[in-house]
Amino acid sequence: MIPGRVALVAACVAFVQGLTVPGAVAGDAIGTIERVKGSIVAVGTYERTRAPPFQFRGTGFVVGDGTLIATNAHVVASQVDPARREVLGILVPGAQPGDAQFREARQLAVDPDSDLALLAIGGAPMPAMRIGDSDGVRAGQEILFTGFPIGAVLGPYPATHRGMVAAITPLAIPQGQARSLDPKLIRRLTAGSYPVFQLDATAYPGNSGSPVYDVATGEVLGIVNMVFVKGTKETALTQPSGITYAIPAKHLQELMRKSR
Repeated sequence: MIPGRVALVAACVAFVQGLTVPGAVAGDAIGTIERVKGSIVAVGTYERTRAPPFQFRGTGFVVGDGTLIATNAHVVASQVDPARREVLGILVPGAQPGDAQFREARQLAVDPDSDLALLAIGGAPMPAMRIGDSDGVRAGQEILFTGFPIGAVLGPYPATHRGMVAAITPLAIPQGQARSLDPKLIRRLTAGSYPVFQLDATAYPGNSGSPVYDVATGEVLGIVNMVFVKGTKETALTQPSGITYAIPAKHLQELMRKSR
């Protein structure tokens, strides 16, 4: 083939590939989100005589054998009131608001240092998410996270946000001035800091406990955390930054191992 034509053909192939890659990535995202949505649950408490009976606290997702729910420890920190027959549990979304099903849960394990918790549910197992290699995550990597932003108002409809890992940054940063220290930060620095994922996508109240996962595989890489990380890392700020953070999934793997 004439060299000029070879160059032209190569350029055309490159152009077509450039057009098809975004579509392929979008296709990956659509399929992945559909699979993941079946594993996303709302975490809260249920009291039959309350209106509404279910009180939303945060997001959780199914892991392990399908009877374990991962979420943030602060999501389940508030105690239930047995006198009112209030119980901890999850709400499994349905096609319509009235189709959502409540399933009672119990705390199985809690790790205050990573602000993670595992709940155990009875009944039939649910589709579980696989835990990926969070040590292999790099800045610039594209991610998705699915949960219930402002779930108490917007209802049990899982919403997905797309972004990337903007930075891998220490959980706690030593402060230059003593007045910037508070008991929470002192405990965090004493216990030892560890890396967390800083995301360029915005999470909202209710997203705490949402899985951060790989666009193509759906494997969990981290867990969205708004309260614990911000209260440690941004303790010197008088106004919240709006930055979203996630705890690496390896801390969840360790908690699952300890709970066996």
